[in-house]
Amino acid sequence: MSILHRNRCQNSIITIVDIVLLLVSKLYIYIVATYLPRIVDTELDELAEAPAVSVEGARAIGKTETALRRANTVHRLDDPDQLAVLKAAPRRVVAGKPPVLIDEWQRLPGSWDLVRRAVDDDPAGSRFLLTGSAAPAAAPTHPGAGRIITVRMWPMSLAERGLETPTVSLGQLLAGGRGDLGGATRVGVEQYAEEIAGSGFPGLRGQPSRVRLGLLDGYIDRIVEHDIHGFGRTFRDRGGLRSWMVAYAAASSTAASFEKIRDAASAGVANKPGRATTIPYRSALERLWMIDEVPAWSAASSRLRGLASAPVHQMADPAIAARLLGATADGLLAGRSGWRGNGPLLGALFESLVTLSVRVYSQASGARVSHLRTHRGDHEVDLMVERADGGVVALEVKLASSVDEVDLRHLRWLSERLGPRLVDSAVITTGREAYRRADGTGVIPASLLGP
Repeated sequence: MSILHRNRCQNSIITIVDIVLLLVSKLYIYIVATYLPRIVDTELDELAEAPAVSVEGARAIGKTETALRRANTVHRLDDPDQLAVLKAAPRRVVAGKPPVLIDEWQRLPGSWDLVRRAVDDDPAGSRFLLTGSAAPAAAPTHPGAGRIITVRMWPMSLAERGLETPTVSLGQLLAGGRGDLGGATRVGVEQYAEEIAGSGFPGLRGQPSRVRLGLLDGYIDRIVEHDIHGFGRTFRDRGGLRSWMVAYAAASSTAASFEKIRDAASAGVANKPGRATTIPYRSALERLWMIDEVPAWSAASSRLRGLASAPVHQMADPAIAARLLGATADGLLAGRSGWRGNGPLLGALFESLVTLSVRVYSQASGARVSHLRTHRGDHEVDLMVERADGGVVALEVKLASSVDEVDLRHLRWLSERLGPRLVDSAVITTGREAYRRADGTGVIPASLLGP
């Protein structure tokens, strides 16, 4: 090859590299410029004067991007080079112009205690932001109470995805009064199926179907092959771990027992694994927020006895459950999947999607979300949203466009027992209009409900 020809090739390679770098740069600017506001932004703004705030939740839900918009100094602990430097000189993690963002703080667990001590020395506001995608293997020596405020973040709710402008506020329902409800939407069951498969992870929004599926596969593979092994032990049976995740996905929106989930995860295995083998799977997945169970509601009322204490199982994002079960939007609509639960898988994952959204809206109002079920299973309410003073909004989730008397039986039973403590109740549907029935129960399309 002549020198001239070689130089031309080198110049061509440089040109291509420059173009790629330019495109990547433009893409980054586009992503930042088109940041979709999150409901948690308001909560973080209200906590702006707190000395330290930790934003926690599953990987890839947007914690870093949300925190970056508020930080002046950034320590990225998922960068091996930065992590190596900070391990050698840990005190540097609290250095810099505030607010200081410590991204993926659990990779250097001592950073939590360093922040706590820094706040003790100087409690001035807006000093530290921490983000975490997992609980560390070694817990901090001090929980940080009174110094570090923890804020939970979830994948994007329906309101944050921009499908529709919400016309019904959960905060207003929590305020009581049973005011008028209104609004109409074009969003129907087909769009909800697309949203289930489409995911609430910001990086997956708007991606072509094949790309999105590949990214979801990569996300699951990373959990199984890498992330879950960071808790002081290594799981050798990767296939067993994946089967356990599939079993939890199949248990979405149910209160399936440990034994049922274990049997599903070890189908065809003569000697079923015991708790000592499988509990670490569950514990590690919980630490990564892959399993996000809805706790059972408890009441001091003498008229509400015999309530079950088992949680309802949910995964971090219904799209993960759908992918683990091999279900696409078309498959959900056609009823094609490996689902063996009661009713269609689409119904279970629609409840997962509504639960995710209600959790986001409830946090904005300072309310807690749980579920209610009697021991005998004769009465259950999908979502109990409870105010700090004990007032409750009860929500049923129905994969239906209309509501009949049968759909209201559990809400009426609950109203008879809670009385004025039940400040409102509603059925969340796939219908097109929000309204309040003559009996006072609300009927709300999922896309029209917001914070």
